[in-house]
Amino acid sequence: MKNLYNLIIVGGGPGGIASAVEATIFGIGKILLIEKSDNHSQTIRQYYKDAKRVDRNWQGQSIELEGNVEFFDGTKESTLEHFDTILDHEQIDTIFNCEVDRVIKEEDGTFSVVTPKGNFMSQNVIVSIGKMGKPNKPDYKIPSSIKKFVNFSPYDSPGREKILVVGGGDSAVEYATELSNINDVTLSYRKESFSRVNEINKEIIQRYDDEEKLRVKYGTDIDSIENAEGKVKVNYKNSCHTIYDRVIYALGGTTPMEFFRKSNMQTDEHDLPVTNESFETSVKGLYVAGDIVFKSGGSIAKSINHAYHILNNITGEDGGLV
Repeated sequence: MKNLYNLIIVGGGPGGIASAVEATIFGIGKILLIEKSDNHSQTIRQYYKDAKRVDRNWQGQSIELEGNVEFFDGTKESTLEHFDTILDHEQIDTIFNCEVDRVIKEEDGTFSVVTPKGNFMSQNVIVSIGKMGKPNKPDYKIPSSIKKFVNFSPYDSPGREKILVVGGGDSAVEYATELSNINDVTLSYRKESFSRVNEINKEIIQRYDDEEKLRVKYGTDIDSIENAEGKVKVNYKNSCHTIYDRVIYALGGTTPMEFFRKSNMQTDEHDLPVTNESFETSVKGLYVAGDIVFKSGGSIAKSINHAYHILNNITGEDGGLV
């Protein structure tokens, strides 16, 4: 059967790539990797400036790699080349420009991975996608004429823009810091200090602000936005205004809850999938890897380790499929 696989991997970031490699090494037969963008590692491609360092020990976390996939300190370019080489060497079947709608476990125990390009069947599925779900929206109107410049994820910016990020949570901070590598970024938060941001992100955003890599505007409540000759005019409630090339909202809803719900995954109080020590969800045979495992503090090295533990669990101690 053309669309029947032993393992399907949803997401082409480091966790997904490592899962594909580990699956090959562990001897799993037909493997398919599905990615919604036009290439793997889209976040690194689009939001890391050229020659940006990519370190294994991210944000001071010293992590030992536990599996078969190597990862070295390097740059944006060397990291992408490394992952290119891995995928080419292992000859993994891939489908790009294909967003998975849901993963359903059928009565016979196999999974149906539902996509616009058809359904693909598999014995096991690993989901390694980013924390991008249905976003909350502001309560004021967004004019139709500027909707293409008003976004709810960082993936629409082509770079080299003047951008306002609106929000006060971890996602807002992470959007702002990543976008600041190739854009002029301001982060706007309506309160006087961050109360929902983890300590690592607090330290990072303060450092970026101190070093003038971006600007943080506290206590700024937006009244409305409007078209200003093809740009976005942001009107604040204190009667001030600023014009930006693009506005990006990060107002919550940053985990793909709708995907989890439609795939029948149980979630916790942080809207993250409930898993066991091998990152298997409440649906037996359905696993998660990468940053959707954590409330905060994910990294490339952690994602690679997730893949190794998942494949150990799928194949069992004797190397045979279970």
